[in-house]
Amino acid sequence: MKPEVETKTALDAQLPGIVGDSPAMREVYRLTRLVGPTSASVLLVGETGTGKEVIARAIHQQGPRNEGPYVRVNCGALSESLLESELFGHIKGAFTGAIENKTGRFEAAHMGTIFLDEISTISPKLQVKLLRVLQEHEFERVGESRTIRVNTRVIAATNQFLEDEIAAGRFRDDLYYRLNVVPIYLPPLRERREDISALARHFLARYSEENRRDPPDLTPALEKVLLSHDWPGNVRELENCIERAVVLSNGRPLTADLLAPPDRSLKRWKPIRGRGSDLDGLIQQVVRAGILAVPPEDRNLYDRVVRGVEKELLDQVMAIERNVVVKAALRLGINRNTLQKKITHKESPDSAESPAPTAPASEG
Repeated sequence: MKPEVETKTALDAQLPGIVGDSPAMREVYRLTRLVGPTSASVLLVGETGTGKEVIARAIHQQGPRNEGPYVRVNCGALSESLLESELFGHIKGAFTGAIENKTGRFEAAHMGTIFLDEISTISPKLQVKLLRVLQEHEFERVGESRTIRVNTRVIAATNQFLEDEIAAGRFRDDLYYRLNVVPIYLPPLRERREDISALARHFLARYSEENRRDPPDLTPALEKVLLSHDWPGNVRELENCIERAVVLSNGRPLTADLLAPPDRSLKRWKPIRGRGSDLDGLIQQVVRAGILAVPPEDRNLYDRVVRGVEKELLDQVMAIERNVVVKAALRLGINRNTLQKKITHKESPDSAESPAPTAPASEG
């Protein structure tokens, strides 16, 4: 019996560089250590800001591929045509703008790990190519017929319930089963409140050092303020909050107003819930989560958030109305032809705001 207890304790222990000792996180550590040394595909599921990439790196570092490359791809940041080229590469002349050969991310991750973030956003066409890579370990570059074989571990992440995406016809069930060999759920911060104080102190120390300031004290009163908030943006939101507080405190003791966004109290800042919630409050939460999800260096925030919200609205209403355009248009309160144009525009690879290559000369 004793060895079993010791093994369990070793599996549950905190991973290096990760803060949190709640039961929910100990389960994450346990699964990470169990799956790390294998070659199994892993699906990380959790809200935005819960640390999915941190766990993906930990899985890579736990296994025999830890000396190989670790390659990250944000699938939601690119149009279909650009993502295909990014994942699988292309040859010179494959499409307008392809002035030289390009090695894809799968090829770059050979004998290592590729992390596919926002996997739910990839198109049906790319889902087919991805399924082939998972099953056969081979693919062709865009515009080339030569087959390339790779030995790459795949870790995917999503903040969506892929079962719902499958039911709506947006995600292939066979690809889901290939990706979901070992699922790991990353709990939101509101489900592991016992980790909030430790995380806050960790970020206080980090950003005080970066800004060459003495770390301010986190008083019991301030801890109470932090624990009372639901943190819809999760760890990323908490980190942002603490960094801002350190900068604005200018070496003075922390106060509750420094922890809140400008011109807001933490009481008003708390998420609005329930069937009686006002629409403005719900929209506020969605937009805030969208802002937190887009890296600061990404200068396409407006288009990504606005068009992302519109796409999700159209998709969900069409699913509710069983893809009957007339009913969906009536529900949305817009003209049927307008809705049809929006759907056509949304599904077209050429509708991306950033310049995208034309259709590839060959899909292999």
